[in-house]
Amino acid sequence: MPDATTTTVGDLTAAFLEACGVETAFGVISIHNMPILDAFGRRNRIRFVPARGEAGALNMADAHARISGGVGVGVTSTGVGAGNAAGSLVEALTAGTPVLHLTGQIELPWLDRAMSYIHEAPKQPDMLKSVSKAYFRIWKPEQALGVLREAVQVALTPPMGPVSVEIPIDVQGAMVAIPDDLDPPHISPAKPSDDSLDALAKMLVASKRPLLWLGGGSRDAAAPARALADMGIGIVSSTNGRGIVPEDHPLSLGAYNVSPPVEALYDSCDLMIVCGSRLRGNETLKYTLKIPARRAQVDVDPSMDARSYTTDLFVHGDAALVLDGLATRVRGKLQIDSGFASDLATARAGAEDQLRANLGPAYTAIADAIVAAFPDDAAWVRDITLSNSMWGNRYLPLWHGRQAAHSLGGAIGQGLSMSIGAALAQGARKTVLLSGDGGFMLNVGELATAVQEQTDIAMVLMNDGGYGVIKNIQDAHYGARQVYADMGNPNFAQLSAAMGVPHEVVQTIDAFPQAFERALAEAGPAIVEVDMGMIGPFARPFAGPPVRK
Repeated sequence: MPDATTTTVGDLTAAFLEACGVETAFGVISIHNMPILDAFGRRNRIRFVPARGEAGALNMADAHARISGGVGVGVTSTGVGAGNAAGSLVEALTAGTPVLHLTGQIELPWLDRAMSYIHEAPKQPDMLKSVSKAYFRIWKPEQALGVLREAVQVALTPPMGPVSVEIPIDVQGAMVAIPDDLDPPHISPAKPSDDSLDALAKMLVASKRPLLWLGGGSRDAAAPARALADMGIGIVSSTNGRGIVPEDHPLSLGAYNVSPPVEALYDSCDLMIVCGSRLRGNETLKYTLKIPARRAQVDVDPSMDARSYTTDLFVHGDAALVLDGLATRVRGKLQIDSGFASDLATARAGAEDQLRANLGPAYTAIADAIVAAFPDDAAWVRDITLSNSMWGNRYLPLWHGRQAAHSLGGAIGQGLSMSIGAALAQGARKTVLLSGDGGFMLNVGELATAVQEQTDIAMVLMNDGGYGVIKNIQDAHYGARQVYADMGNPNFAQLSAAMGVPHEVVQTIDAFPQAFERALAEAGPAIVEVDMGMIGPFARPFAGPPVRK
């Protein structure tokens, strides 16, 4: 029994997470994680959100971390429970999200003996290693705090990512001495060398039409990035780096990074500094996008040098430190082409015009209605759906780098769960979800979690009766043979009523703005379903990520 000097590993885990500033965690309770969750419940300092599935729970933890800037925490059972979380861990790994995945494990005497013990997955460590930045197992109670501290440090050290920790059930319940020090790990940012900063500044001072490409690794470099934009440097971002510089800034191209008018602008630029971005294939026309020939790259991961594009200079260091050092060195020394700002604005306007032409008047009106009513401080969460691929990733302007979350890995079905995590990170501020019917149905059980937690989410459900992008790809590349892409949907009005969720279906464009505003006014989750069959097709079908033709 515990006394004044001892506690259980479950309680120690809860206490350490509290010391790390964790206020919310997500998961599914099981016989193999009960000591930890019992500690959560008794201590009552961490809000635990019981998800309907482990996949949803880890998506919630992922989005919560993206919006809050802290570490996301997901708790699962071992075996199938941990396996259910694997896809969500892949998403967090793709996005570079610091997520701590705590999974139970069977009792030590039976562990790794392949005896088909309940909930055992004999090669679970191999699975977790393949979908996480790192994996740890706690073998004995005395290791617990050290392993947990190391796991959090690894998760939060750039390049960030999810870390999985197995804790056998008998270790969770075992007694351990109460430590004197529960302090979280200290993360020291990677400091760039003065020589590399001097070289980067020399390149920038010599340029007349420079661009700064911001990726998700620059999310905490908002102040120096804005300072550089104010000096006349053009800004363009990946979809994961949006809002770091407010997208209404006159020098911002937003995330129109692959549009033909913007690619034409690249041809006139004499320098691009890529900061904290992997220049992913779907945002570079599979690495054929013609970005400026003179390039510098900034990253905390030295192996990123020239991985996607060749560079003239690579600067190893934390994005905020590099951009701050750069801004200090070039302030008052730049001689930007007097026509650059105008040319940049023209390129962005051309990209926006092209996007509206691809949407057509009806869907442009829907997008415009969302933009007009969108609260400035709301979170913008998107699933993989035609509307997001065509406009959600770039058309609605964002104001800060922790305002949005989306399925960066390209998998459908994660948006609903992500919106719950984002909403709980937002507190009293609104969250807006853009989802398709196919993705919504994949994890529809988490709608019950949204209701249970009274998450403040306005959900825009674009219903085209199936996997619209798959049909478009089949039309374009498979002789219009549409197979396996039509989904049998429920009646969403009846489903919403059963869950106690306000719901409206929109079948005309004129009805959408007021329906969306009513959803925003609801205190909890609300759904606006857009009947795309009644409204009609997009002006130009979207058939997957753009490629060089």
